[in-house]
Amino acid sequence: MLYLLIIIIVVLVIILLIRGMRPANQSLEQKAVTKTENPVILLMIDSLMDEPLRKAIKEGRAPAFKYLIEHGHYYSNMVSSYPTMSVTIDSSILTGTYSNKHRVPGLVWYDEKEKRLVNYGSAREEVFKLGVKNVIEDNLYHLNHSHLSRDVKTIHEVLAMEGAQSASINALVYRGNEEKTLNLSKALSKLDMMPESLKIKTPLLFSYGALAQFSPKNNQNTQPWERLGFNDKFSAHELIYLIENGKLPAFTIAYFPDLDKNVHKDGPMNHIDAIEKTDRQLQEVFKTYGSWDEALDSATWIVMGDSGQAKVGEDKSQSLIHLNKMLDSYKIHKITEPVKKDDQIVIAYNERMAFIYNLDQNIELEEIVKTLQKDDRMNLIAWKNGSDVHVATSGQKEKLTFRPNGDFNDKYGQSWLIRGEYSVLDLSVNNFQIEYGTYPDALARLYTSLHSHSGNYIIVDAKPGFEFAGDGTPVHPGGAAHGSIHKQDSLIPMIVTGTDTKPKHMRVVDLYPWILKLLNKSG
Repeated sequence: MLYLLIIIIVVLVIILLIRGMRPANQSLEQKAVTKTENPVILLMIDSLMDEPLRKAIKEGRAPAFKYLIEHGHYYSNMVSSYPTMSVTIDSSILTGTYSNKHRVPGLVWYDEKEKRLVNYGSAREEVFKLGVKNVIEDNLYHLNHSHLSRDVKTIHEVLAMEGAQSASINALVYRGNEEKTLNLSKALSKLDMMPESLKIKTPLLFSYGALAQFSPKNNQNTQPWERLGFNDKFSAHELIYLIENGKLPAFTIAYFPDLDKNVHKDGPMNHIDAIEKTDRQLQEVFKTYGSWDEALDSATWIVMGDSGQAKVGEDKSQSLIHLNKMLDSYKIHKITEPVKKDDQIVIAYNERMAFIYNLDQNIELEEIVKTLQKDDRMNLIAWKNGSDVHVATSGQKEKLTFRPNGDFNDKYGQSWLIRGEYSVLDLSVNNFQIEYGTYPDALARLYTSLHSHSGNYIIVDAKPGFEFAGDGTPVHPGGAAHGSIHKQDSLIPMIVTGTDTKPKHMRVVDLYPWILKLLNKSG
Protein backbone atom coordinates (compact mmCIF):
# COMPACT_ATOMS: atom_id res chain seq x y z
CA MET A 1 0.00 0.00 0.00
CA LEU A 2 2.93 2.34 0.71
CA TYR A 3 3.83 3.06 -2.91
CA LEU A 4 0.24 3.37 -4.04
CA LEU A 5 -0.24 6.04 -1.37
CA ILE A 6 2.93 7.81 -2.47
CA ILE A 7 1.45 8.18 -5.94
CA ILE A 8 -1.81 9.56 -4.57
CA ILE A 9 0.19 11.98 -2.44
CA VAL A 10 2.31 13.20 -5.36
CA VAL A 11 -0.89 13.88 -7.31
CA LEU A 12 -2.54 15.63 -4.37
CA VAL A 13 0.49 17.85 -3.77
CA ILE A 14 0.27 19.06 -7.37
CA ILE A 15 -3.49 19.61 -7.15
CA LEU A 16 -3.44 21.34 -3.78
CA LEU A 17 -0.52 23.58 -4.66
CA ILE A 18 -2.59 24.86 -7.56
CA ARG A 19 -5.65 25.24 -5.33
CA GLY A 20 -3.68 26.92 -2.55
CA MET A 21 -3.49 23.88 -0.21
CA ARG A 22 -7.22 23.78 0.55
CA PRO A 23 -8.36 20.35 1.72
CA ALA A 24 -11.80 19.14 0.63
CA ASN A 25 -13.82 19.55 3.82
CA GLN A 26 -17.29 18.00 3.95
CA SER A 27 -20.24 18.76 6.20
CA LEU A 28 -21.19 15.92 8.51
CA GLU A 29 -24.39 17.68 9.62
CA GLN A 30 -26.00 17.05 6.22
CA LYS A 31 -25.49 13.29 6.56
CA ALA A 32 -28.54 11.57 8.05
CA VAL A 33 -27.07 8.55 9.84
CA THR A 34 -29.36 6.06 11.54
CA LYS A 35 -28.13 4.98 14.96
CA THR A 36 -27.18 1.30 15.04
CA GLU A 37 -27.39 -0.75 18.23
CA ASN A 38 -24.15 -2.66 17.67
CA PRO A 39 -22.08 -1.13 14.84
CA VAL A 40 -19.11 -2.97 13.38
CA ILE A 41 -15.79 -1.12 13.17
CA LEU A 42 -13.05 -2.70 11.08
CA LEU A 43 -9.59 -1.22 11.59
CA MET A 44 -7.11 -2.36 8.94
CA ILE A 45 -3.51 -1.98 10.15
CA ASP A 46 -1.35 -2.27 7.05
CA SER A 47 1.34 -4.99 7.42
CA LEU A 48 0.49 -5.83 11.05
CA MET A 49 2.04 -9.22 11.85
CA ASP A 50 1.70 -11.64 14.75
CA GLU A 51 5.25 -12.02 16.04
CA PRO A 52 6.22 -8.32 16.19
CA LEU A 53 2.80 -7.51 17.69
CA ARG A 54 3.38 -10.05 20.45
CA LYS A 55 6.83 -8.59 21.03
CA ALA A 56 5.44 -5.04 21.31
CA ILE A 57 2.83 -6.22 23.83
CA LYS A 58 5.42 -8.15 25.86
CA GLU A 59 7.58 -5.02 26.07
CA GLY A 60 4.60 -2.99 27.31
CA ARG A 61 4.51 -0.79 24.23
CA ALA A 62 1.09 -1.72 22.85
CA PRO A 63 -1.47 -1.39 25.69
CA ALA A 64 -4.47 -0.86 23.38
CA PHE A 65 -3.68 -3.96 21.35
CA LYS A 66 -3.16 -5.88 24.61
CA TYR A 67 -6.48 -4.68 25.98
CA LEU A 68 -8.32 -5.73 22.81
CA ILE A 69 -6.78 -9.21 22.93
CA GLU A 70 -7.51 -9.66 26.65
CA HIS A 71 -11.15 -8.65 26.16
CA GLY A 72 -11.77 -10.44 22.89
CA HIS A 73 -10.54 -13.22 20.65
CA TYR A 74 -7.14 -13.33 18.97
CA TYR A 75 -6.55 -15.22 15.74
CA SER A 76 -2.92 -15.27 14.64
CA ASN A 77 -3.17 -17.11 11.32
CA MET A 78 -5.80 -15.44 9.14
CA VAL A 79 -5.00 -16.22 5.48
CA SER A 80 -4.73 -13.26 3.10
CA SER A 81 -5.68 -13.34 -0.59
CA TYR A 82 -3.20 -13.56 -3.48
CA PRO A 83 -1.13 -11.81 -4.57
CA THR A 84 -0.61 -10.30 -1.14
CA MET A 85 -0.95 -6.73 -2.39
CA SER A 86 -3.34 -4.25 -0.77
CA VAL A 87 -5.75 -3.60 -3.66
CA THR A 88 -6.37 -7.32 -4.23
CA ILE A 89 -6.70 -8.02 -0.51
CA ASP A 90 -9.07 -5.09 0.04
CA SER A 91 -11.19 -6.24 -2.91
CA SER A 92 -11.45 -9.72 -1.36
CA ILE A 93 -12.44 -8.33 2.03
CA LEU A 94 -15.11 -6.02 0.63
CA THR A 95 -16.61 -8.54 -1.83
CA GLY A 96 -16.01 -11.91 -0.14
CA THR A 97 -14.43 -13.27 -3.33
CA TYR A 98 -11.01 -14.06 -4.68
CA SER A 99 -9.69 -12.27 -7.77
CA ASN A 100 -11.33 -14.65 -10.27
CA LYS A 101 -14.61 -13.03 -9.20
CA HIS A 102 -13.72 -9.47 -8.15
CA ARG A 103 -11.26 -9.04 -11.06
CA VAL A 104 -8.57 -6.91 -9.39
CA PRO A 105 -5.54 -9.15 -10.10
CA GLY A 106 -2.81 -7.17 -8.37
CA LEU A 107 -1.21 -3.77 -7.93
CA VAL A 108 0.24 -4.09 -11.44
CA TRP A 109 -1.20 -6.21 -14.27
CA TYR A 110 -1.57 -6.28 -18.04
CA ASP A 111 -4.92 -5.45 -19.62
CA GLU A 112 -5.08 -7.66 -22.72
CA LYS A 113 -8.08 -5.80 -24.17
CA GLU A 114 -6.51 -2.33 -23.88
CA LYS A 115 -2.99 -3.67 -24.50
CA ARG A 116 -1.44 -1.74 -21.63
CA LEU A 117 -0.03 -2.19 -18.15
CA VAL A 118 -2.42 -1.19 -15.39
CA ASN A 119 -0.50 0.27 -12.48
CA TYR A 120 -2.36 1.66 -9.47
CA GLY A 121 0.84 3.26 -8.21
CA SER A 122 3.76 0.96 -7.43
CA ALA A 123 6.59 3.54 -7.61
CA ARG A 124 7.16 7.11 -8.75
CA GLU A 125 9.58 6.05 -11.49
CA GLU A 126 7.08 3.61 -13.00
CA VAL A 127 4.29 6.17 -12.81
CA PHE A 128 6.12 8.78 -14.84
CA LYS A 129 7.19 6.16 -17.36
CA LEU A 130 3.67 4.80 -17.79
CA GLY A 131 2.08 8.25 -17.79
CA VAL A 132 0.75 10.22 -14.83
CA LYS A 133 -2.75 10.55 -16.28
CA ASN A 134 -3.12 6.80 -16.82
CA VAL A 135 -2.06 5.99 -13.27
CA ILE A 136 -4.30 8.68 -11.77
CA GLU A 137 -7.33 7.44 -13.68
CA ASP A 138 -6.58 3.80 -12.81
CA ASN A 139 -6.03 4.66 -9.16
CA LEU A 140 -8.78 7.19 -8.49
CA TYR A 141 -11.42 5.82 -10.85
CA HIS A 142 -10.93 2.53 -12.70
CA LEU A 143 -9.89 0.49 -9.64
CA ASN A 144 -13.31 0.90 -8.04
CA HIS A 145 -15.53 1.63 -11.02
CA SER A 146 -14.18 -0.32 -14.00
CA HIS A 147 -11.83 -3.02 -12.78
CA LEU A 148 -13.65 -4.12 -9.62
CA SER A 149 -16.29 -6.35 -11.17
CA ARG A 150 -19.93 -5.26 -11.26
CA ASP A 151 -20.85 -8.92 -10.90
CA VAL A 152 -19.95 -8.70 -7.20
CA LYS A 153 -21.33 -6.34 -4.57
CA THR A 154 -19.21 -4.66 -1.93
CA ILE A 155 -20.27 -4.64 1.71
CA HIS A 156 -21.06 -0.94 1.25
CA GLU A 157 -23.36 -1.65 -1.69
CA VAL A 158 -25.17 -4.51 0.05
CA LEU A 159 -25.77 -2.47 3.19
CA ALA A 160 -27.11 0.46 1.18
CA MET A 161 -29.48 -1.86 -0.70
CA GLU A 162 -30.78 -3.19 2.63
CA GLY A 163 -31.29 0.27 4.13
CA ALA A 164 -28.13 0.43 6.26
CA GLN A 165 -25.26 2.90 6.08
CA SER A 166 -21.50 2.60 6.09
CA ALA A 167 -18.27 4.60 6.19
CA SER A 168 -14.92 4.26 4.47
CA ILE A 169 -11.88 6.10 5.86
CA ASN A 170 -8.74 6.08 3.69
CA ALA A 171 -9.56 2.67 2.19
CA LEU A 172 -8.46 2.43 -1.44
CA VAL A 173 -11.29 0.06 -2.37
CA TYR A 174 -14.54 1.67 -1.29
CA ARG A 175 -17.29 1.38 -3.95
CA GLY A 176 -20.75 2.22 -2.64
CA ASN A 177 -24.08 3.61 -3.90
CA GLU A 178 -23.66 7.34 -3.20
CA GLU A 179 -22.65 9.61 -6.06
CA LYS A 180 -19.75 11.93 -5.34
CA THR A 181 -17.56 14.22 -7.44
CA LEU A 182 -13.83 14.41 -6.81
CA ASN A 183 -12.64 17.79 -8.05
CA LEU A 184 -9.05 17.57 -9.24
CA SER A 185 -7.48 20.35 -11.32
CA LYS A 186 -8.81 22.41 -14.23
CA ALA A 187 -5.29 23.66 -15.03
CA LEU A 188 -3.73 20.20 -15.12
CA SER A 189 -6.72 18.92 -17.08
CA LYS A 190 -5.94 21.44 -19.83
CA LEU A 191 -2.39 20.09 -19.92
CA ASP A 192 -3.87 16.57 -20.28
CA MET A 193 -2.16 15.44 -17.06
CA MET A 194 -5.35 14.41 -15.32
CA PRO A 195 -9.13 14.73 -15.59
CA GLU A 196 -10.67 17.92 -14.19
CA SER A 197 -13.00 15.89 -11.99
CA LEU A 198 -14.16 12.33 -11.44
CA LYS A 199 -17.65 11.09 -10.61
CA ILE A 200 -17.32 8.20 -8.18
CA LYS A 201 -19.61 5.98 -6.09
CA THR A 202 -18.89 5.83 -2.37
CA PRO A 203 -20.51 4.85 0.92
CA LEU A 204 -22.61 7.52 2.65
CA LEU A 205 -19.58 8.59 4.70
CA PHE A 206 -16.36 8.77 2.72
CA SER A 207 -12.98 10.11 3.83
CA TYR A 208 -10.00 10.01 1.48
CA GLY A 209 -7.14 12.11 2.75
CA ALA A 210 -7.14 15.74 1.64
CA LEU A 211 -9.56 14.87 -1.18
CA ALA A 212 -12.44 14.19 1.23
CA GLN A 213 -12.54 14.80 4.98
CA PHE A 214 -15.11 15.57 7.68
CA SER A 215 -13.15 16.67 10.75
CA PRO A 216 -12.01 20.33 10.57
CA LYS A 217 -9.25 19.45 13.06
CA ASN A 218 -7.83 17.07 10.48
CA ASN A 219 -6.48 19.99 8.45
CA GLN A 220 -3.31 19.67 10.54
CA ASN A 221 -2.94 16.08 9.31
CA THR A 222 -3.34 16.83 5.60
CA GLN A 223 -0.10 18.73 5.03
CA PRO A 224 2.39 17.45 2.43
CA TRP A 225 4.78 16.29 5.16
CA GLU A 226 1.86 14.35 6.68
CA ARG A 227 1.24 12.52 3.38
CA LEU A 228 -1.82 14.73 2.79
CA GLY A 229 -4.03 12.80 5.14
CA PHE A 230 -2.99 9.26 4.23
CA ASN A 231 -1.68 8.59 7.71
CA ASP A 232 -2.79 6.99 10.97
CA LYS A 233 -3.59 10.29 12.69
CA PHE A 234 -5.99 11.33 9.92
CA SER A 235 -7.78 7.97 10.00
CA ALA A 236 -8.07 8.07 13.80
CA HIS A 237 -9.35 11.66 13.84
CA GLU A 238 -11.97 10.98 11.16
CA LEU A 239 -13.24 8.01 13.15
CA ILE A 240 -13.23 10.03 16.37
CA TYR A 241 -15.20 12.81 14.66
CA LEU A 242 -17.91 10.36 13.57
CA ILE A 243 -18.15 8.94 17.10
CA GLU A 244 -18.22 12.35 18.80
CA ASN A 245 -21.00 13.58 16.53
CA GLY A 246 -23.14 10.48 16.88
CA LYS A 247 -22.70 9.68 13.18
CA LEU A 248 -21.19 6.22 13.42
CA PRO A 249 -23.00 4.05 10.83
CA ALA A 250 -23.68 0.32 10.87
CA PHE A 251 -20.30 -0.51 9.35
CA THR A 252 -17.06 1.46 9.25
CA ILE A 253 -13.74 0.49 7.71
CA ALA A 254 -10.73 2.66 8.56
CA TYR A 255 -7.27 2.16 7.10
CA PHE A 256 -4.14 2.80 9.18
CA PRO A 257 -1.26 2.87 6.65
CA ASP A 258 1.81 4.05 8.60
CA LEU A 259 3.12 0.70 9.81
CA ASP A 260 3.63 -0.59 6.27
CA LYS A 261 6.41 1.86 5.37
CA ASN A 262 8.35 0.99 8.52
CA VAL A 263 8.16 -2.74 7.84
CA HIS A 264 9.34 -2.20 4.26
CA LYS A 265 12.28 -0.18 5.54
CA ASP A 266 13.28 -1.96 8.75
CA GLY A 267 12.25 -5.55 8.15
CA PRO A 268 9.76 -7.97 9.72
CA MET A 269 10.91 -7.65 13.35
CA ASN A 270 12.55 -4.22 13.68
CA HIS A 271 9.52 -1.93 13.70
CA ILE A 272 8.24 -2.09 17.30
CA ASP A 273 8.42 1.72 17.52
CA ALA A 274 5.95 1.93 14.64
CA ILE A 275 3.54 -0.51 16.33
CA GLU A 276 3.74 1.66 19.44
CA LYS A 277 2.77 4.75 17.41
CA THR A 278 -0.21 2.96 15.88
CA ASP A 279 -1.25 1.82 19.34
CA ARG A 280 -1.34 5.45 20.49
CA GLN A 281 -3.86 6.23 17.77
CA LEU A 282 -6.04 3.33 18.92
CA GLN A 283 -5.86 4.77 22.44
CA GLU A 284 -7.04 8.14 21.13
CA VAL A 285 -10.05 6.47 19.50
CA PHE A 286 -10.95 4.58 22.69
CA LYS A 287 -10.71 7.78 24.76
CA THR A 288 -13.62 9.18 22.75
CA TYR A 289 -15.97 6.85 24.63
CA GLY A 290 -14.91 7.94 28.11
CA SER A 291 -13.40 4.57 28.96
CA TRP A 292 -11.94 1.64 27.08
CA ASP A 293 -14.62 -0.64 28.55
CA GLU A 294 -17.32 1.61 27.14
CA ALA A 295 -15.60 1.62 23.76
CA LEU A 296 -15.71 -2.15 23.57
CA ASP A 297 -19.29 -2.27 24.84
CA SER A 298 -20.44 0.20 22.19
CA ALA A 299 -19.37 -1.69 19.06
CA THR A 300 -17.98 -4.87 17.59
CA TRP A 301 -14.31 -4.20 16.87
CA ILE A 302 -12.28 -6.06 14.25
CA VAL A 303 -8.61 -5.06 14.22
CA MET A 304 -6.39 -6.84 11.72
CA GLY A 305 -3.48 -6.75 9.30
CA ASP A 306 -3.78 -7.20 5.54
CA SER A 307 -0.57 -9.05 4.65
CA GLY A 308 2.68 -10.11 6.21
CA GLN A 309 6.10 -9.27 4.85
CA ALA A 310 9.22 -11.37 4.30
CA LYS A 311 12.75 -10.13 4.78
CA VAL A 312 14.74 -9.11 1.70
CA GLY A 313 18.50 -9.70 1.78
CA GLU A 314 20.87 -6.73 1.88
CA ASP A 315 23.02 -7.88 -1.05
CA LYS A 316 21.23 -6.50 -4.10
CA SER A 317 23.14 -8.73 -6.48
CA GLN A 318 21.57 -11.76 -4.79
CA SER A 319 18.29 -10.57 -3.28
CA LEU A 320 16.88 -8.84 -6.37
CA ILE A 321 15.60 -11.08 -9.16
CA HIS A 322 15.81 -9.35 -12.55
CA LEU A 323 13.34 -11.18 -14.76
CA ASN A 324 14.15 -9.02 -17.79
CA LYS A 325 17.75 -10.26 -17.66
CA MET A 326 16.67 -13.88 -17.23
CA LEU A 327 14.36 -13.58 -20.24
CA ASP A 328 16.56 -11.37 -22.40
CA SER A 329 16.38 -13.81 -25.33
CA TYR A 330 12.80 -12.56 -25.82
CA LYS A 331 11.59 -9.13 -26.91
CA ILE A 332 10.40 -7.64 -23.61
CA HIS A 333 8.02 -4.70 -23.49
CA LYS A 334 9.55 -1.44 -22.22
CA ILE A 335 7.26 0.38 -19.81
CA THR A 336 8.26 3.73 -21.31
CA GLU A 337 6.57 2.73 -24.57
CA PRO A 338 3.18 1.38 -25.67
CA VAL A 339 3.02 -2.39 -26.15
CA LYS A 340 4.25 -3.07 -29.69
CA LYS A 341 3.29 -5.78 -32.16
CA ASP A 342 6.71 -7.41 -31.95
CA ASP A 343 6.81 -7.45 -28.12
CA GLN A 344 6.83 -11.04 -26.91
CA ILE A 345 6.83 -10.60 -23.15
CA VAL A 346 5.17 -8.15 -20.76
CA ILE A 347 6.11 -8.28 -17.06
CA ALA A 348 3.94 -6.91 -14.25
CA TYR A 349 5.87 -6.72 -10.97
CA ASN A 350 4.13 -7.07 -7.61
CA GLU A 351 7.17 -7.02 -5.29
CA ARG A 352 7.69 -10.72 -4.41
CA MET A 353 5.34 -11.95 -7.12
CA ALA A 354 5.06 -11.15 -10.82
CA PHE A 355 2.86 -11.88 -13.83
CA ILE A 356 4.76 -12.78 -17.02
CA TYR A 357 2.58 -12.40 -20.14
CA ASN A 358 3.38 -14.29 -23.32
CA LEU A 359 2.16 -12.28 -26.33
CA ASP A 360 3.76 -14.50 -28.96
CA GLN A 361 1.63 -17.46 -30.05
CA ASN A 362 4.76 -19.19 -31.36
CA ILE A 363 6.23 -19.43 -27.86
CA GLU A 364 5.09 -22.16 -25.49
CA LEU A 365 4.67 -21.18 -21.83
CA GLU A 366 6.65 -24.30 -20.84
CA GLU A 367 9.63 -22.91 -22.75
CA ILE A 368 9.61 -19.80 -20.53
CA VAL A 369 9.03 -21.93 -17.43
CA LYS A 370 12.18 -23.99 -18.11
CA THR A 371 14.24 -20.81 -18.24
CA LEU A 372 12.75 -19.58 -14.96
CA GLN A 373 13.35 -22.93 -13.23
CA LYS A 374 17.10 -22.46 -13.59
CA ASP A 375 17.01 -19.79 -10.86
CA ASP A 376 16.90 -21.33 -7.37
CA ARG A 377 15.42 -18.15 -5.89
CA MET A 378 12.01 -19.05 -7.29
CA ASN A 379 9.42 -20.18 -4.77
CA LEU A 380 7.16 -21.52 -7.49
CA ILE A 381 6.14 -21.02 -11.10
CA ALA A 382 2.49 -21.54 -12.09
CA TRP A 383 0.55 -21.46 -15.35
CA LYS A 384 -2.73 -22.77 -16.71
CA ASN A 385 -3.60 -25.00 -19.64
CA GLY A 386 -7.33 -25.26 -20.19
CA SER A 387 -8.90 -26.09 -16.82
CA ASP A 388 -5.61 -27.42 -15.43
CA VAL A 389 -3.14 -25.43 -13.36
CA HIS A 390 0.49 -26.54 -13.44
CA VAL A 391 3.00 -25.66 -10.74
CA ALA A 392 6.76 -26.12 -10.90
CA THR A 393 9.68 -25.02 -8.80
CA SER A 394 13.41 -24.63 -9.24
CA GLY A 395 15.62 -27.67 -8.84
CA GLN A 396 12.79 -30.16 -9.32
CA LYS A 397 11.77 -31.85 -12.57
CA GLU A 398 8.38 -33.03 -11.37
CA LYS A 399 5.43 -30.64 -11.37
CA LEU A 400 2.03 -30.58 -9.68
CA THR A 401 -1.16 -30.35 -11.72
CA PHE A 402 -4.58 -29.58 -10.25
CA ARG A 403 -8.05 -28.27 -10.97
CA PRO A 404 -11.27 -27.82 -8.95
CA ASN A 405 -13.92 -30.50 -8.39
CA GLY A 406 -12.19 -33.77 -7.62
CA ASP A 407 -11.84 -36.44 -4.93
CA PHE A 408 -9.38 -34.51 -2.76
CA ASN A 409 -10.77 -32.16 -0.12
CA ASP A 410 -9.24 -29.40 2.00
CA LYS A 411 -10.32 -27.83 5.27
CA TYR A 412 -12.04 -24.94 3.48
CA GLY A 413 -14.66 -27.24 1.95
CA GLN A 414 -13.02 -27.09 -1.48
CA SER A 415 -12.52 -30.20 -3.62
CA TRP A 416 -9.68 -30.74 -6.07
CA LEU A 417 -8.34 -33.13 -8.64
CA ILE A 418 -4.58 -33.26 -8.07
CA ARG A 419 -1.79 -35.31 -9.57
CA GLY A 420 1.96 -35.12 -9.67
CA GLU A 421 4.47 -34.07 -7.03
CA TYR A 422 2.69 -32.81 -3.89
CA SER A 423 5.89 -31.38 -2.41
CA VAL A 424 5.97 -28.62 -5.06
CA LEU A 425 3.25 -26.88 -3.04
CA ASP A 426 4.21 -28.49 0.27
CA LEU A 427 0.94 -30.42 0.39
CA SER A 428 0.32 -33.35 2.74
CA VAL A 429 -2.34 -35.78 1.52
CA ASN A 430 -3.85 -38.51 3.68
CA ASN A 431 -7.06 -40.38 2.79
CA PHE A 432 -7.85 -37.76 0.14
CA GLN A 433 -7.60 -34.96 2.75
CA ILE A 434 -5.27 -32.10 1.82
CA GLU A 435 -3.24 -30.26 4.45
CA TYR A 436 -1.45 -27.02 3.52
CA GLY A 437 2.05 -26.26 4.77
CA THR A 438 4.23 -23.39 3.58
CA TYR A 439 1.58 -22.00 1.23
CA PRO A 440 -1.81 -21.47 2.96
CA ASP A 441 -4.89 -22.20 0.82
CA ALA A 442 -2.45 -22.53 -2.07
CA LEU A 443 -4.72 -24.35 -4.52
CA ALA A 444 -7.56 -21.83 -4.39
CA ARG A 445 -5.31 -18.80 -4.31
CA LEU A 446 -3.22 -19.91 -7.28
CA TYR A 447 -6.22 -21.10 -9.29
CA THR A 448 -8.17 -17.87 -8.80
CA SER A 449 -5.14 -15.69 -9.56
CA LEU A 450 -4.58 -17.56 -12.82
CA HIS A 451 -8.25 -16.96 -13.68
CA SER A 452 -8.42 -13.34 -12.50
CA HIS A 453 -8.05 -11.74 -15.92
CA SER A 454 -7.60 -12.70 -19.55
CA GLY A 455 -4.23 -13.46 -21.07
CA ASN A 456 -1.62 -16.16 -21.58
CA TYR A 457 0.51 -15.66 -18.50
CA ILE A 458 2.76 -17.24 -15.90
CA ILE A 459 2.88 -16.50 -12.19
CA VAL A 460 6.31 -16.38 -10.59
CA ASP A 461 6.74 -16.23 -6.83
CA ALA A 462 9.98 -15.55 -4.92
CA LYS A 463 11.39 -17.37 -1.90
CA PRO A 464 11.77 -15.40 1.36
CA GLY A 465 14.87 -13.23 1.16
CA PHE A 466 14.22 -12.23 -2.44
CA GLU A 467 12.00 -9.94 -4.52
CA PHE A 468 11.58 -9.15 -8.19
CA ALA A 469 13.10 -5.98 -9.62
CA GLY A 470 12.19 -4.31 -12.88
CA ASP A 471 12.65 -0.95 -14.53
CA GLY A 472 11.66 1.60 -11.86
CA THR A 473 10.01 -0.89 -9.48
CA PRO A 474 10.32 -0.39 -5.69
CA VAL A 475 12.90 -2.63 -4.03
CA HIS A 476 13.68 -3.21 -0.35
CA PRO A 477 17.18 -4.65 0.18
CA GLY A 478 17.78 -5.02 3.91
CA GLY A 479 14.10 -4.44 4.59
CA ALA A 480 10.99 -6.46 3.74
CA ALA A 481 8.41 -6.95 0.99
CA HIS A 482 5.20 -8.84 0.28
CA GLY A 483 3.24 -10.15 -2.69
CA SER A 484 4.16 -13.83 -2.35
CA ILE A 485 1.95 -16.82 -1.54
CA HIS A 486 4.44 -17.91 1.12
CA LYS A 487 3.09 -18.00 4.68
CA GLN A 488 5.42 -15.17 5.74
CA ASP A 489 3.54 -12.86 3.37
CA SER A 490 0.15 -14.53 3.76
CA LEU A 491 -0.62 -15.02 7.47
CA ILE A 492 -2.01 -12.07 9.41
CA PRO A 493 -3.43 -11.50 12.91
CA MET A 494 -7.01 -10.53 13.69
CA ILE A 495 -8.51 -9.35 17.00
CA VAL A 496 -12.29 -9.44 17.50
CA THR A 497 -14.25 -8.02 20.44
CA GLY A 498 -17.98 -7.81 21.05
CA THR A 499 -18.91 -11.20 19.63
CA ASP A 500 -18.06 -14.86 20.24
CA THR A 501 -18.79 -15.73 16.63
CA LYS A 502 -16.08 -15.98 14.00
CA PRO A 503 -15.81 -16.40 10.22
CA LYS A 504 -16.50 -19.88 8.84
CA HIS A 505 -12.82 -20.14 7.91
CA MET A 506 -9.83 -18.04 8.93
CA ARG A 507 -9.39 -16.36 5.55
CA VAL A 508 -9.97 -12.72 4.57
CA VAL A 509 -12.29 -13.95 1.83
CA ASP A 510 -14.61 -15.33 4.56
CA LEU A 511 -14.98 -12.02 6.44
CA TYR A 512 -17.71 -10.69 4.12
CA PRO A 513 -20.59 -13.08 5.03
CA TRP A 514 -19.58 -13.00 8.70
CA ILE A 515 -19.65 -9.18 8.88
CA LEU A 516 -23.04 -9.07 7.15
CA LYS A 517 -24.32 -11.65 9.62
CA LEU A 518 -23.06 -9.52 12.53
CA LEU A 519 -25.16 -6.71 11.08
CA ASN A 520 -28.16 -9.01 10.53
CA LYS A 521 -27.92 -8.52 6.79
CA SER A 522 -28.22 -11.28 4.23
CA GLY A 523 -26.00 -10.03 1.42
